Amino acid sequence: MADYAYREIEKKWQQFWKDKQIYKVEADPSKPKFYALDMFPYPSGAGLHVGHPLGYIASDIVSRFKRLQGFNVLHPIGFDAFGLPAEQYAIQTGQHPALTTEENIARYKEQLQNIGFSYDWSREIRTSDPSFYRWTQWIFQQLFNHYYDEEAGKALPINQLIQQFEQEGNSKVNASCDEETPAFYAEEWKAMSAKQQSDMLLNYRLTYLADAVVNWCPALGTVLANDEVKDGVSERGGFPVERKRMRQWMMRITAYADRLLKGLDEIDFPEPVKEMQRNWIGKSIGAELDFSLKGHDEKIKIFTTRIDTIFGATFMVLAPEHELVAKITTPAQKEEVENYVEVAANRSERERMSNVKVVSGVFTGSYAINPISGEEVPVWIADYVLAGYGTGAVMAVPAHDSRDWAFAKHFNLPIRPVLEGSEETEEAFDTKNGYIINSDFLNGLHVKDAIAKAIQVAEEKGVGQAKVNFRMRDAVFSRQRYWGEPVPVYFDEEEVPHLLPEEDLPLLLPEVDQYLPTESGEPPLGRAENWKYKGKYSYELSTMPGWAGSSWYFYRYMDARNEEAFASKEAIDYWQDVDLYIGGSEHATGHLLYSRFWNKFLYDLGLVPKDEPYKKLINQGMIQGRSNLVYRLKESNTFVSHSLKELYDYSTLHVDVSLVQNDILDIEAFRQWRPDFVDAEFIVEKEGAAEGKYLCGYEVEKMSKRLYNVVNPDDVIEQYGADTLRLYEMFLGPLEQFKPWNTNGIDGVFKFLRKLWRLFHDEAGNFNVTDDTPTRVEQKIIHATIKKAQEDIERYSFNTSVSSFMICVNELTAAKCNKREVLEKLVLILSPYAPHISEELWHLLGHQESVTRAAYPAFDEKYLQEDSHEYPISINGKMRAKMTFSLDVPAKEIEREVLAAEQVQRWTEGKTPKKVIIVPKKIINIVI
Repeated sequence: MADYAYREIEKKWQQFWKDKQIYKVEADPSKPKFYALDMFPYPSGAGLHVGHPLGYIASDIVSRFKRLQGFNVLHPIGFDAFGLPAEQYAIQTGQHPALTTEENIARYKEQLQNIGFSYDWSREIRTSDPSFYRWTQWIFQQLFNHYYDEEAGKALPINQLIQQFEQEGNSKVNASCDEETPAFYAEEWKAMSAKQQSDMLLNYRLTYLADAVVNWCPALGTVLANDEVKDGVSERGGFPVERKRMRQWMMRITAYADRLLKGLDEIDFPEPVKEMQRNWIGKSIGAELDFSLKGHDEKIKIFTTRIDTIFGATFMVLAPEHELVAKITTPAQKEEVENYVEVAANRSERERMSNVKVVSGVFTGSYAINPISGEEVPVWIADYVLAGYGTGAVMAVPAHDSRDWAFAKHFNLPIRPVLEGSEETEEAFDTKNGYIINSDFLNGLHVKDAIAKAIQVAEEKGVGQAKVNFRMRDAVFSRQRYWGEPVPVYFDEEEVPHLLPEEDLPLLLPEVDQYLPTESGEPPLGRAENWKYKGKYSYELSTMPGWAGSSWYFYRYMDARNEEAFASKEAIDYWQDVDLYIGGSEHATGHLLYSRFWNKFLYDLGLVPKDEPYKKLINQGMIQGRSNLVYRLKESNTFVSHSLKELYDYSTLHVDVSLVQNDILDIEAFRQWRPDFVDAEFIVEKEGAAEGKYLCGYEVEKMSKRLYNVVNPDDVIEQYGADTLRLYEMFLGPLEQFKPWNTNGIDGVFKFLRKLWRLFHDEAGNFNVTDDTPTRVEQKIIHATIKKAQEDIERYSFNTSVSSFMICVNELTAAKCNKREVLEKLVLILSPYAPHISEELWHLLGHQESVTRAAYPAFDEKYLQEDSHEYPISINGKMRAKMTFSLDVPAKEIEREVLAAEQVQRWTEGKTPKKVIIVPKKIINIVI
């Protein structure tokens, strides 16, 4: 093979890996394990662009490196195959989502295999496969059958709770439950109907049915998560979203809030992800207070971290969705309140939280009674208070809260400072320090003492109590969609939910005539004919959310074909947890939080050995697109080149990057690109390297079809090869950083691989490696590179490794090194990054086994020790010469040779030096 024929080489070795099942792995207690995992992809119809494989390449490099180090490596891949895009396509075309998903997965697999990843494809999973979602349904059932015991600090079987109810009611139960759960005695429990008992248990179960305020998208016919809504519309499709109270399945993640918070101190996650989770969980220590309502029996419950400021509360604010709004609104205010509630329902929580400058609200006409002072305060509604956070109500203390202050100013409500030094100004909101004044029994107390005193008074009056509150709410677990995991529940005649028997799992998705809600508003599963349990009982018609399968999928890889359990105890005990997890930070408060929650639950049940699922998380940065721009003269079909555009009146258009090479536009291809450009004219460059050509401009932006800057990895592989793609993506910059894709720079990486190839071949293209003994210089070059490459991988600094490989090949080329002892080591350390060319060279070196079966070479420190040093010679403070001496030459000998050297004598002019100072391995100073 005369030249580096990357196409033939890569196809050859990809087939070899597949035929020999090189990456297939089994549990092996004789070897240490390493589990490297990528956040598994959703297979979209567009396939991969070059930004997607960035994290996959990094995890593949680490996996290959660990294999060479003797680890038994689990490196699997699968597909998050349920989801809204396939369902929307099904609605538009009538094609079953399973068919679309299958086609998309086939496309993804082809692309992934072409990049040469060392995945164990025998363990591939798909969340839409019944053999997988059977176990998602099974875990759901375990959650339904457990509650969280606060004293035990873990989940316990619901049957234990039922026994306690039967013996003594719930007075001694210390468990996570709905706050409105009433107290009852054993006799009252026994007297309850089956429906009443079921409803009571739902207050405790870790998954339960409840009314919740959700993001309802009528056009999509489903509930959306907060991160699927932006500016009041759905992120997919841009359809209006409204806030609506609906009956939903919920997950009691709040039971694990404290453990999720504490666990962050034990895991190696990026600090920004930890901070996002801490803020999302939002632990606050404060007090809960009940405000009576004038003329009503109901009370408004609020939570505050600063109960000491209660004397400064001059009004109350309810969220527009608060359940009391309709009850307490007076007839005179009814129309205005209803209009406001309707408008607020169409704004997302994210929008309401971020849009702090817009002040809006409306008075209900009712008044609440301050439980400490007895003062009447007006009750307003405003959308800056959210139903999903806290109690959906706040006592407003405008002197010490910026949003309350803005609201009070806007509606001319009283502002009453209660802290020493406070003024009625927008800047006076620091309540961390100062002393309480104008506060009855709190006069003169420091903040900490005042809080304690106020809580004591509230408890004595029976109007409040100390409380730890969490910002995080229980997670909505229902989606009114077709393409998702069916919930394994049916309802009896009294609407009591029951779990399917385990032997009836999986509950399969039924066939439907359309993938839309029914005419009566039921989810699409309501269209299924004769779909009932035992032909009699109605199934749950909602499906599970996308995060259900992804909350535990990492365990299925450990034992992907097990039909008796989600994974065997032996497999889980061996693989334990994920050693390295790579994926995006956008999942911080979604998947990464939910999967930690499910893992802790499985740990409580003794089904997994670790409380946390991931040891280390890396968030890869985004590869941004490098858009190319052309400049069209106004009201014409003429385009002016980049450097000449300022001479004309022009508009800027994006052009497909596939039509551009090194910012030079392929004019003929451009004319064929779109019908309206077929007769385009061009004003080209007049001088310079691009003379006579059309030079495009560029911008760095997100990769997007709309911007024509999406680069398909298939095209890069066809032109340069998969090894070039892998190396180049790492070479672009640190893994965690955002960086632009620039096709202009990929040619240098390709040339490096060709140069590497030539190290092993003579000028005629014949393989030419000798068994000669390497020189010390050659040993130093390779051992320094071995050390650098190992240190770089261990600290996940892949871009600097690629640079060191380039330097190494340049130095070995200059040294004309073709020694087997050196080049074998070079192949081994390069193989995690460029596996195809490494396999080929390893084979040419005479090895029959795959390079993946070899051992990573150890660097020898002795070759890195300097045996000589080049000394700068300073004469009277000025450097005049340089001389090299062996490190074992005595100082007297160095002094003699230096003074005798012609270049030194020229400056000493025959004078005897007053002093010669030799600083070993530093400098020689001569004072005349």
